[in-house]
Amino acid sequence: PEFGAQTVIDRFKQLNPTLLFAVDGYRYGGEDHDRTKELLEVTNQLDSLKHLVLIDYLVEKPKHLEFDGSYAKWEDMLSGDDVTRENFHFERVASDHPLWVLYSSGTTGLPKAIVHGHHGILMEHYKSAAFHFDLKKGDCQFFYSTTGWMVWNTLMWGPLMNGTSVLYDGSPTHPGIHFMWELASRTNTTLFATSPTFLQIVKKQKFVPSENFNFINLKTVMLVGSPATPDSFAWVYQNVKDDIWVASQSGGTEFCSGLLAGAPILPVLAGEIQARGLGTDAQAFDDEGNEIVGEIGELVICKPLPSMPLYLWGDKDGSKYRKTYFEKFPNVWTHGDRVSFNVNGGCFIYGRSDATLNRFGVRIGTAEIYRTLENFEEIADSLIVCIEEEDGGYYMPLFICLAADIKLDKNLFSKIKEKLKFERSPRHVPDEIIVVDSIPSTLTGKKLEVPVRKLLLGEPLATVASKDAIKRPEALEWFAEFAKSRRVQINR
Repeated sequence: PEFGAQTVIDRFKQLNPTLLFAVDGYRYGGEDHDRTKELLEVTNQLDSLKHLVLIDYLVEKPKHLEFDGSYAKWEDMLSGDDVTRENFHFERVASDHPLWVLYSSGTTGLPKAIVHGHHGILMEHYKSAAFHFDLKKGDCQFFYSTTGWMVWNTLMWGPLMNGTSVLYDGSPTHPGIHFMWELASRTNTTLFATSPTFLQIVKKQKFVPSENFNFINLKTVMLVGSPATPDSFAWVYQNVKDDIWVASQSGGTEFCSGLLAGAPILPVLAGEIQARGLGTDAQAFDDEGNEIVGEIGELVICKPLPSMPLYLWGDKDGSKYRKTYFEKFPNVWTHGDRVSFNVNGGCFIYGRSDATLNRFGVRIGTAEIYRTLENFEEIADSLIVCIEEEDGGYYMPLFICLAADIKLDKNLFSKIKEKLKFERSPRHVPDEIIVVDSIPSTLTGKKLEVPVRKLLLGEPLATVASKDAIKRPEALEWFAEFAKSRRVQINR
């Protein structure tokens, strides 16, 4: 619901859908956000669409949309004598029949439409729920998630384990920083999943959940969405509950599950992900494809999981699938994260190794942002990156080259932010907009996002890219100086 119209169109148009379920808006921060304008834009762009079912979520303002095809309200579909349990039926399908489509972030070009099968996902989710999240009959899970994140799909875990799941729509900090903790206490949550970023916000406001709420049923706090620090673990034990299991996980949209996971029978070590997922042959590779231990390398999967993608929608010969995940190391899946494993099997994630933006746990494609900025006559070129800060937060700067005789004034600054928020989502809005003389690129014109990101993470200029492969080496040199000056400011 919070995605801009073009972001939805970029995803759904690939599938040629015939039926669309939609809400008329959403609530966030105590305010209603009407989305019928965006919805109409989406329906007008989906030529294959024949049926629309509208849910009047903002019930104070029931609406009727002008739609050329079949149109119905959700409540109308649930009324009538024929809507009974006895009349419900389903079709049995093969194990590898498509179950759902999840979308990649769209770093280059359109987001990839990832197709999963029935049995693989079910096996993987049972495994995660039972063994890596320790959910049992009667337990209650509370994961705060947007519908556009793979975590939304994992909310089925509660019912799968004969338990329950808490669904919440809105801001995690409204009407105050206390609300998530209050909701966890009120619903007798046993498993509460949150992000290290959210914990940082709570910590900065000096709020102590244990002093305000009773967590007698809480057994587990799971840290997901970004790398967790030792401080995050310690804060939970000191401020939430001292006799619970605090763990961290790391997974991916591609298999809608975890690769590196918690294990309730293993010791908890500060900031460490306890183990590889069961049946997961995850390793760290160096640039030559050798397994390394105790060093930071590329996270790879050497044998398939049950829920690996069946294929990418529209990728008839599988070439896009192979190029995306198997080009770097033949017959080995490259996931795009930087990781290190210790001799005991514990591991640490150090963020994305590719150009994907990881913002508050949600992966965003740089191409989506560029597609919006391309409509600005004032902007000649742009580059955006996102890095994980040591405290668990994020820094996502947008670098722009301006057209001749244009300056970045308050009006243009606001215009850029509002356009990204409207067309894409609030998560697509950068933390800072910086004017540069030139955007570094390869000789073939590809933006050097990964080298810039590595520079901001502290790597030296000599190791991030070869000057011979850069169209304007001086452009990357500017970013190296910028990265140095920023680190000096942070240290001060």
